[in-house]
Amino acid sequence: MSCGHSGPPSIPTPPKPGAHMVTCVKFGKEMEGLDRVPWKGDIGKRVYDNVSKEAWKMWIEHSKMLMNEYRLNPLDPNSMKVMEEQMEQFFFGEGAKLPKDYVAPKAKG
Repeated sequence: MSCGHSGPPSIPTPPKPGAHMVTCVKFGKEMEGLDRVPWKGDIGKRVYDNVSKEAWKMWIEHSKMLMNEYRLNPLDPNSMKVMEEQMEQFFFGEGAKLPKDYVAPKAKG
């Protein structure tokens, strides 16, 4: 007879064994990195080597705002150049590192 217990309590899962680990430029600590290079060229390699999955999620949200704010077209080479410059600034530019006590905002919805 079962006592109704279905397993251990849910806890955050650590990085998978063998996961790509990086010292994240945004968070300043070792974290799980991206599964693949996210962008072509040198910037893509730098992001892959230095940006965590969590920081990449922040960039995705920021990039949506940029696309809308500047009315960028993801198929336009000039728009992609703007996004590449913004990505460089977001991750590697002046003030790119988050404050020491930064807490990510709660997701809406």
